[in-house]
Amino acid sequence: MAHTDETTVRVAMVGAGYFSQFHMDAWGRMPRAQLAGVCDRNLETAKATGATAYDDLEAMLAAVKPDILDVVVPPVAHAETLRIAFQAGVSHIICQKPFCQTLQEARGIVAEAEAAGVTLVVHENFRFQPWFRFIKGVIDAGALGELQQVSFRLRPGDGQGPRAYLDRQPYFQKMERLLIHETAVHFIDTYRYLLGDPEAVYADLRRLNPVIVGEDAGFFIMDHPNGVRSLFDGNRHIDHVATNTRWTMGEALVEGTKGVLELRGDGTVWKRDFGSLERACVFTPTPQGFAGDCVYALQEHVVAGVLDGAPFENLAADYLTVVAIEEAIYRSDAEGCKLAL
Repeated sequence: MAHTDETTVRVAMVGAGYFSQFHMDAWGRMPRAQLAGVCDRNLETAKATGATAYDDLEAMLAAVKPDILDVVVPPVAHAETLRIAFQAGVSHIICQKPFCQTLQEARGIVAEAEAAGVTLVVHENFRFQPWFRFIKGVIDAGALGELQQVSFRLRPGDGQGPRAYLDRQPYFQKMERLLIHETAVHFIDTYRYLLGDPEAVYADLRRLNPVIVGEDAGFFIMDHPNGVRSLFDGNRHIDHVATNTRWTMGEALVEGTKGVLELRGDGTVWKRDFGSLERACVFTPTPQGFAGDCVYALQEHVVAGVLDGAPFENLAADYLTVVAIEEAIYRSDAEGCKLAL
């Protein structure tokens, strides 16, 4: 179902809720992509994007014949939306995270995508944040010596009180699994990207705000190859030093025997050598876009895969590992023990 121009891709988007604005902005700045249609079950919401609007996905796919379908709907709608796209013959699909509702559902969808010959990529954009790309380069170059641990403190400060999340993503209040399923999946994937697949996990989760259904604070520790450990320390009630607490969502330390990298709330990365009292800024991100322009970076990565044959990161089949680790984190919390992966 693709058009024939080999220098640009036609894109259609389904879902015009809060986060779609960042997808729209990125597609609009991309010279090799043309956003040809937006679908939302509320036609007025779709029209508000300024793109050609639809309220029926099958009708949009038939009219637009996109090279890429960008799926920006909540997890509860992923399976149904993707199956419609498979049947319509869309060849490349980007699907927002968290991917599907359960590991079983995600595995089923991946099998159906493979059977239909569809390239399915999960929109997991944190690994595309420029500070993590920079940190990856420093780790791989061995500049920190023997890497020992990486920790991230998630502190968006948006979870207090009866109105928590209502202004931006109100469905957060009703999610039975919030902190890990919605947010910490970013860091499960980022830790995999930086450190390799973990071999074990231990988790301790809790709910602080009584108006929500799911957990909004907690810890997990993962064992990675070569003795490296990762720590995620998340609390949506507490903030960190940043003019925009959602820019990085928190602060990180990357610690090795020869030095430490410190990610700050403005996206800068600072390096301190072992034994030194001095810190130096070694990375400053672009101020454009969402969170270091990571939405643009991911979407451009997919365009390069379609047009140039570049390898894809975040293929859904590989992303099943993230979903499996997420399930293990909830199981570890429920059973109060460390689990092998």
